[in-house]
Amino acid sequence: MRVQSLTLVAASAALLAPTTFPGAPPPPLPEPPAQLLLPGAPDRPGPLRADRSGVRIGPVPHVPAGQPAPHVRQRTDSGPEAGPRAQRDASGSPVRAADLLARVRDCDPVSRGRYRSDAGAPADIPVCGTKEAMYWKADLDVDCDGRPGDRCNSGTDPHFSPATAYTGSDGRPLDAERLPYVVVPGPSDTWDHREDGVRGGSLAALVHGDRVRYAVVGDVGPSDLIGEASYAAARSLGIPADPEGGGVASDVTYIVFKGSQVEPIDDTAAAEKAGERLARRFVDGG
Repeated sequence: MRVQSLTLVAASAALLAPTTFPGAPPPPLPEPPAQLLLPGAPDRPGPLRADRSGVRIGPVPHVPAGQPAPHVRQRTDSGPEAGPRAQRDASGSPVRAADLLARVRDCDPVSRGRYRSDAGAPADIPVCGTKEAMYWKADLDVDCDGRPGDRCNSGTDPHFSPATAYTGSDGRPLDAERLPYVVVPGPSDTWDHREDGVRGGSLAALVHGDRVRYAVVGDVGPSDLIGEASYAAARSLGIPADPEGGGVASDVTYIVFKGSQVEPIDDTAAAEKAGERLARRFVDGG
């Protein structure tokens, strides 16, 4: 979990100028062996630690945005235990990292300001958007919050929180060790993800190096920081997943498909299948 920044990011009053993302990122690093901050709610201070997020408040109720979105209700025998894998479209070809990166190379900023990757870092990350998706390029800090396990607990992560903003099919906090999920910033004047059809269970494509993996929106972090995903998501991308010293400093692209939702949120097989379908539609411009 990331340490809450002590300085709030000032929201710009005007739209940001279009931005161009750099080319495809380098190959992923090898894997070593093995709060929701509601508008108006005060931040809860915590000890500073680089590359981590602030204490979360959760679970919290889902706040619908706009019109109801179609839900993905596919269940399979693989269940939440199934690890991320490359799904294929009808032609038999998985969506390539290069194709997704080309689709999000240009940025039409949607956020009214920019985010920091970590406390004390420059505020230089815009949230960009098209009619189909929201996206940003940032670092990846490892979120180990949720139900405790062998790798995510108060012993392995001194800033561990047993809560996540959204809960699983059993009503308990999400399992960061098993469920690939991404973290979105808390609603603010900079950007309110709910207004763009992003909510708990929304589908996301994560790109790092030549890898594409699919996840859901599973947690909400500090309102001025961006670039965080679960332990399971980091492992699926080949990123060191240690909650205290893992993660990667840059070159992770997050693409969240507007109006999408997996139910239940922890059905990884459904997320992977639907994620591949939405990613194919996105790169084809449909």
